[in-house]
Amino acid sequence: MDYRTQHFACLLESLTISSKRTLVSPGGVFELGFFKPSGRSRWYLGIWYKKVSWKTYAWVANRDNPLTNSIGTLKIYGNNLVLLGQSNNTVWSTNLTRGNARSSVRAELLPNGNFVMRYSDNKDSSGYLWQSFDFPTDTLLPEMKLGYDFKTGRNRFLTSWRSLDDPSSGNYTYKLDIQRGMPEFILMNRLFEMQRSGPWNGIEFSGIPEMQGINYMVYNYTENSEEITYSFHMTNQSIYSRLTVSYLRLYRFTWIPPSLVWSQFWGLPVDACDALYFCGSYAYCDISTSPNCNCIRGFIPKFPQQWDLRDGTDGCVRRTRLSCSGDGFFQLNNMKLPDTKTATVDRTIDVKKCEERCLSDCNCTSFATADVRNGGSGCVFWTGELVEFRKDAVGGQDLYVRLNTADQDFPSGEKRDRTGKTIGWSIGVTVMLILSVIVFCFWKRRRKQAKADATSIVVNQVLMNEVVLPRKKINLSGEDEVKDLELPLIDFETVVTATEQFSDFNKVGKGGFGVVYKGRLVDGHEIAVKRLSEMSTQGTNEFMNEVRLIAKLQHNNLVRLLGCCVYEDEKILIYEYLENLSLDSHLFNETRSCLLNWQMRFDIINGIARGLLYLHQDSRFRIIHRDLKASNVLLDKDMTPKISDFGMARIFGRDETEANTRKVVGTYGYMSPEYAMNGTFSMKSDVFSFGVLLLEIICGKRNKGFCDSDSNLNLLGCVWRNWKDGQALEIVDRVIIDSSSATFRPSEILRCLQIGLLCVQERVEDRPLMSSVVLMLGSEAALIPQPKQPGYCVIGSSLKTYSTWHEDEFATMNQITMSIIEAR
Repeated sequence: MDYRTQHFACLLESLTISSKRTLVSPGGVFELGFFKPSGRSRWYLGIWYKKVSWKTYAWVANRDNPLTNSIGTLKIYGNNLVLLGQSNNTVWSTNLTRGNARSSVRAELLPNGNFVMRYSDNKDSSGYLWQSFDFPTDTLLPEMKLGYDFKTGRNRFLTSWRSLDDPSSGNYTYKLDIQRGMPEFILMNRLFEMQRSGPWNGIEFSGIPEMQGINYMVYNYTENSEEITYSFHMTNQSIYSRLTVSYLRLYRFTWIPPSLVWSQFWGLPVDACDALYFCGSYAYCDISTSPNCNCIRGFIPKFPQQWDLRDGTDGCVRRTRLSCSGDGFFQLNNMKLPDTKTATVDRTIDVKKCEERCLSDCNCTSFATADVRNGGSGCVFWTGELVEFRKDAVGGQDLYVRLNTADQDFPSGEKRDRTGKTIGWSIGVTVMLILSVIVFCFWKRRRKQAKADATSIVVNQVLMNEVVLPRKKINLSGEDEVKDLELPLIDFETVVTATEQFSDFNKVGKGGFGVVYKGRLVDGHEIAVKRLSEMSTQGTNEFMNEVRLIAKLQHNNLVRLLGCCVYEDEKILIYEYLENLSLDSHLFNETRSCLLNWQMRFDIINGIARGLLYLHQDSRFRIIHRDLKASNVLLDKDMTPKISDFGMARIFGRDETEANTRKVVGTYGYMSPEYAMNGTFSMKSDVFSFGVLLLEIICGKRNKGFCDSDSNLNLLGCVWRNWKDGQALEIVDRVIIDSSSATFRPSEILRCLQIGLLCVQERVEDRPLMSSVVLMLGSEAALIPQPKQPGYCVIGSSLKTYSTWHEDEFATMNQITMSIIEAR
């Protein structure tokens, strides 16, 4: 029998299956068989979506005990289903206790993806001996339940894969915790809680407002003496849906030719407020406010100084103690309810009695309705501190916080600051303090004025001579003179004020050159201040070079220089401030990368290509950047890429094709072989760097430090191997596969991978010019040659590297997803 084509299968006695023989569910949605993760030699028995081209796995049987090859025997032995290896050793079993032997037992893969072992007796009784839905791995399918079954004592929860290509049990679990006052889902990293869903309020989990408004999906929450479980089912069977906990980030399986696409409609974490205990006691998180942590009315920050530094982890304390007999309540709307560890629930009383019950207990600090349907019913009471709660724009529910009567209402027109003190009584003190500061600053400025004026005028004039009127004239496309540059020379004290004396709070990045600060001018304009350290690897020559170059360049995909400052030993560049910082801070960050879907990455690739083309061909100079990398690409508020850091750039004459240097500068992993080994650089060395960056954007991995454990290949080598084997999409970042829009086409990714491999070819003459790259990126009709072997550049540690603008030091956060796909 050919199990590849059958639509229904029964395992009556035994069945030998291999990588080419599978079981298919009725309707052909799911398929059961062996699979081997990419790059691995281990085999697993699992269930996946048959109609989805990109293997989307829903269940794995022997996840912690893989087979060494694709041959195995799935056999019914008594009342158990057993998977035997090639040597007849038991690899996996349903492990049911021995009972009365059933007269007829068979195994089936049901249309909903549930793999079951069914029995039927002569007395016309039948049922399930075992089902895979009771033993989920990392995915919740429709009609599958998560939670407790009190009859069997079984707790059903999700456990992540260990890694992208390792299905074994990972560190992250998503389970329904029934030990709290109200059960809720908790995401855990081993023994540590990371995120919570908020309790079920009759319609949704209060911390997941995104669950509302989906008319083709019905949620079921059951809490009784037999079970506490959650499940969902689809009213439109043409739409597939699944909930997945990832080992690393949100899963968004996104492409199925020609039009079946996974799309995300919910995931955790969504924002900073989803982090557990982001704000302390009596402080709620609101992503729409700055800072995000807010004290409840009647509470003040426990440590105001830390609060002013936007550190709300210590929370708030009451401004006025409760009186027990004369208290009232302040209503907070659209709230994810606080942690219910200290809460109690009474479902027998109505909402009218909730307030009365809480006021009668001097230890009661807050209450909310247990079920918000039909005007609300039941009550949740908190007797301890309120922790870990947030405010949402929509969804959530009302929370009533107990306050002393004195803190419930403020007189009309009176305002309070974050410490709870009225502004009116402190005006006199504030005015006196301001006047004292002004007098002190004026006196200090007068003392510095003579020295500052003399130094600043002399040094800035030298800078003006170097930048505006360089002794060595440069031929600018036939022009014999350099026109004056309208580049402001900014006073050092202005820079100090804008950065709040180079406060660490304003630091947004650092590298070999020094530190970059965010600043704000007196007119409110935000700037980025690049302050070279005294020990900077970028010396005066590089500083002058960057000023000279950027001041003359104008392009949407190049960072804009606003001014510069030279004061004593200080060398400072002032740029436009770009809200989203550097590309590497998104691309290689486990939380932020999930926001970079394919369309965003494709737009970033095109923007970088256009900026580099401008440098090579369309500007007044021919400029070789020599240090193009992810950290030197900045992103504005619209995620438009802008190439930055021209300290290592070189100007080429129009008839110049390459140059040599004894001082090789740049960053390991991005340098072309001929430049790293021989010091030869050209436009083609920038093309190589662009190719590395393009492949990093697609794969979501750094070329530097990447190593395939099975073959010791770097990222370029791994992409090249997959390309030759016809499995190029295997190395694509799963975020792209999981989160792209319905307009995404796999052919676009394959075209970009091919262009990237063309750019990193070993021979210089084989690499395309940026003009050809831009053409190939922008036209599906453009003919693209087959790439040759890339240059595997291995560089000794003696070479210096330069890292600018941003440190990628973000906390790793696991995430959960609910994904859907429509069958067409």
